[in-house]
Amino acid sequence: MSAAPVFDALDRPPHLLLVDDDDRIRDLLKRFLTQAGARVSAAADAASARRLLSSMDFDLLILDVMMPIEDGFSLAESVRKNSKVPIILLTARGLAEDRIRGLSIGADDYVPKPFEPAELTLRINAILRRTVTQRGETRELVTFGPFSFNSSRGELQREGATVRLTEAEVAMLRVLAARPGEVVTREDLAKRTGQGLERSVDVQITRLRRKTETDPRAPVYLQTVRGVGYRLAVD
Repeated sequence: MSAAPVFDALDRPPHLLLVDDDDRIRDLLKRFLTQAGARVSAAADAASARRLLSSMDFDLLILDVMMPIEDGFSLAESVRKNSKVPIILLTARGLAEDRIRGLSIGADDYVPKPFEPAELTLRINAILRRTVTQRGETRELVTFGPFSFNSSRGELQREGATVRLTEAEVAMLRVLAARPGEVVTREDLAKRTGQGLERSVDVQITRLRRKTETDPRAPVYLQTVRGVGYRLAVD
């Protein structure tokens, strides 16, 4: 199955979280959405989804309602308490009360099964466009010294020239750039970037310093707060 890329609401591929306990549907949708231009992470249950949500940022969640142990309603309600990330609920239930319940807990859309993957793709893009419009901007630019970091695109530039970063380095810089001037603990960095170990955070910071500091041993921008973590000193 193939699909022409349709995701154009963001200036980068949207990162989607797909949660469905049906292996066949999950694999089909992941393949379709990836071919349509998205980056897709998938989980088979709410517990797995929570682990992904604790370590990565997503532009939109697609949650199946009928899941064992914890259903999509419960997961969506829990997510909505701390996040405004858009949520689409998928379910075989077509009852009006189920749709009302889903929307009342903060879901942005409700798609009954069966459905066409192409329709879901268009619905996702429409929600992302609306979200961008509500935010009033599509890019988050942070500058420090001669550098500018576009958080949305994951691009670092020095006086107009692109500085090549690994995916892990981009993730690290995104977290620090989201809280410019503030101290971010090593534990939080490890959790939010998926590094797992705090020692891995130190390694990534060292690599970033080699690309951004005149003297990595005396950093000006990626500062160490001894015994706590790191902060990005911005202009």
